[in-house]
Amino acid sequence: MKRIHLLAVADGEGAETFRPWFAALAGRGLRCGWLDYRGAGSIPLGLEEAAQAGAVRAVDVAEQRTVVVKARKGPAVLEDLLREHFRGCAAVLVRGAEGRVQDRLEALPEGRWRVRSAAGRIFEGSAEELIGRLSRPRPWGSEE
Repeated sequence: MKRIHLLAVADGEGAETFRPWFAALAGRGLRCGWLDYRGAGSIPLGLEEAAQAGAVRAVDVAEQRTVVVKARKGPAVLEDLLREHFRGCAAVLVRGAEGRVQDRLEALPEGRWRVRSAAGRIFEGSAEELIGRLSRPRPWGSEE
């Protein structure tokens, strides 16, 4: 599986903040996912009932979206989530995974962005400039 770059986002930030980031990736033909690690919000009642009754998966399909509820035993494993739900994504923005995702993406004024790497390095620029780094195996690591 091709490497998926994970970028943490602040718990208080919603996906709308990152609309320009998603658009910049799409403009390059790249896919970006959103993983909310904080726990489920509202789940359609029928899906919750099906999962509680023992269905392996429950799926709700509407005109503009699909919602999937999958029963799970034990804690979520980040690598499993990536493999199952985000195959083909160049990046996934992750909210609520403190300690699990080290590199952090922050929106700045005037359409600029900042990535704070796990190594303490800071990268600032336009979405296009930072997204250009995603072709590297370690975009926020050493330049070696």
